[in-house]
Amino acid sequence: MGKAKKTRKFAVAKKIISPKDARIKSNQEEQLAKQKESKKEKPRHVDNAISALFFQYNTQLGPPYHILIDTNFINFSIKNKMDMVRSMMDCLLAKCIPCITDCVMGELEKLGAKYHVALRLAQDPRFERIPCGCKGCYADDCLVNMVTQWRCFIVATCDKELRGRIRKIPGVPCMYISSHRYTVERMPEAFGAPR
Repeated sequence: MGKAKKTRKFAVAKKIISPKDARIKSNQEEQLAKQKESKKEKPRHVDNAISALFFQYNTQLGPPYHILIDTNFINFSIKNKMDMVRSMMDCLLAKCIPCITDCVMGELEKLGAKYHVALRLAQDPRFERIPCGCKGCYADDCLVNMVTQWRCFIVATCDKELRGRIRKIPGVPCMYISSHRYTVERMPEAFGAPR
């Protein structure tokens, strides 16, 4: 039995602790300082409660109803051959004032000649034009901002994503088209709406 030869290991470097290692005392002190800063109480932002709401019921909504209209709602109403003002009155059984923001009007103008009828319908004198402070923003964002500022509107849209965003805002009903009729969700006094 011979003695086992030990071979030399080539190109093996010694293990060195990196300067960012957590075991170094200065790094531990820095981490403690960061934790203390994060634990300091930051001022919380709490939204003011809306005085118009009685739990989830909006007391500002009442006849005549002001209805903010989205672009696709106008287009679907034309496709379904529905008179917008009359159908709204049939749904809510009260006087309705359709309102159009500048952003929605701009979106209709951008759609071009294909949606010329929708643009002509939006320029109807029965429709109230509401100036919005936003400059050329997306129409859905404009409608959500208008509704969060003033809770006196019903939002008419066929866009599922926008309806989902509006459902998160308490006290704002949403009107949409289902089976060739207008329907309102989250509004108990809409007696004409199909259930």
